[in-house]
Amino acid sequence: MNQMDQTKFCCSVCLDLLKDPVTIPCGHSYCMNCIKSFWDEEEKKKIYSCPQCRRTFTARPVLVKNTMLADLVEELKKTGLQAAPADHCYAGPEDVACDLCSGMKLKAVKSCLVCLVSYCEKHLQPHYDVVQLKKHKLVEPSKKLQENICSRHDEVMKMFCRTDQQSICYLCPVDEHKGHDTVSAAAERTERQRELEVSRQNIQQRIQDREKDVKLLQQEMEAINQSADQTVEHSEKIFTELIHLIQKRSSDVKQQIRSQQETEVSRVKELQEKLEQEITELKRKDAELKQLSHTEDHIQFLHNYPSLSALIESTDLSCINIRPLRYFEDVTAAVSEVRDKLQDILREEWTNISLTVTEVDVLLSDPPEPKTRAGFLKYSCEITLDPNTAYKQLLLSEGNRKVTVVYQQQSYSDHPDRFTGSWSVLSRESLTGRCYWEVEWRGGGVDVAVAYKNISRTGSDCRFARNDKSWSLECYNNSFTFWYNNIQTPVSGPRSSRVGVYLDHRAGILSFYSVSETMTLLHRVQTTFTQPLYAGLWLYYYYGDTAELIKLK
Repeated sequence: MNQMDQTKFCCSVCLDLLKDPVTIPCGHSYCMNCIKSFWDEEEKKKIYSCPQCRRTFTARPVLVKNTMLADLVEELKKTGLQAAPADHCYAGPEDVACDLCSGMKLKAVKSCLVCLVSYCEKHLQPHYDVVQLKKHKLVEPSKKLQENICSRHDEVMKMFCRTDQQSICYLCPVDEHKGHDTVSAAAERTERQRELEVSRQNIQQRIQDREKDVKLLQQEMEAINQSADQTVEHSEKIFTELIHLIQKRSSDVKQQIRSQQETEVSRVKELQEKLEQEITELKRKDAELKQLSHTEDHIQFLHNYPSLSALIESTDLSCINIRPLRYFEDVTAAVSEVRDKLQDILREEWTNISLTVTEVDVLLSDPPEPKTRAGFLKYSCEITLDPNTAYKQLLLSEGNRKVTVVYQQQSYSDHPDRFTGSWSVLSRESLTGRCYWEVEWRGGGVDVAVAYKNISRTGSDCRFARNDKSWSLECYNNSFTFWYNNIQTPVSGPRSSRVGVYLDHRAGILSFYSVSETMTLLHRVQTTFTQPLYAGLWLYYYYGDTAELIKLK
């Protein structure tokens, strides 16, 4: 028997000779286990189909062994018939099928761009044997051969229109592509191939460059990790030394106090014993004098009185310095003063340490300034006002986020950070990195500012931006003015009672925005910030005017 005869006795599921063959209602035959497994997969749909013709059955057919077909297969096995060669596998849904096969189609091994037909190995053979067919262009099996046919003229497209940048057939230049710049598809391919090679070279060069960048970033990441680990280790060692130093000082103070306690208690005990001895002696003398006072013999009385009336010398009590509950309290005050000074130093230096950490720079560039309010809100920060800095006629409320000009001076305690020369207040929080906040104001006007902590609190130069330690946007009535170092710059923009401030400390960017339905840039500063910044507000001395740091989260 020939090869096509053999395929008739193969199961189209397992592609092997039939085993326990069964024939289903549509007439196609399968191995019993193969069709069972196939239908088991379709069990959920309750619709059973034939793998070849796709005919469906609403009820699962009962499978009965086809004994005649089984006997025939056994006889064929005895004559040496085996399963169809693997090269002649049938085409599945994802495969390109041979266009010339009838019935069960085999997989195509090549497609012809001239014939626009896909062939299995058997039907492809003439392309290797016939001289005329040998000239045809064979490619890997393709399902898109029909895309090579001109939909207008039903001809193979072998030309390319550069004017319209599309493939065309030889008839297209006669009508709709008349007068266009047309070339053969092969010529266009050659040109595009050269461009493709240049593109590939560029891509390969970019790949090499990016691989170098990746390697560099990997090295940078390892360096960052190593530096961070070493710094953490050194920092822990330094802080441990500080803790040990404080513990040592605590132990010294404790030992000194105990030593002084022992000395003072010993002196007190010694004096106490002297006084007790004096009391005993005085009591004895008093008893003798009492006894003498009862003597009836005048001569005996006069004889003994001189010796008994002489009193012992009294103990000097001028050394006693009675200070109820005030013995070592001064030491406590001194230690408390040291604690307060350390806290101030740590608070001051901690900001510098934090700023130093955030300014660690790597190869990655900073993200650009946001373009939308939603983008700015990603950097919004919670800011509150510091009562220790507020001018005494500024009332803080709303959790120290709102400031109001009032008639009566507030009962703020004296503090070195308090503004006494201008109606100003600074934020409690220092600002580093990227931050965004908004100020809502009502009344005559407000200065929305940022400042270093060491800005003057007294004198004529303590108002924001009348010095080189602060930057300010003056919002007054219907106008805006930017100030720095006592130099003013007029600013144009839509008037709004809300001002947005964006700070990128490391990049040295400070931007002020008018915020309403949209955000409008009023002024941008590009500089270098050398210290942490604090948000500031200065209000005109119109009673009742307010400014508030808006909660954005």
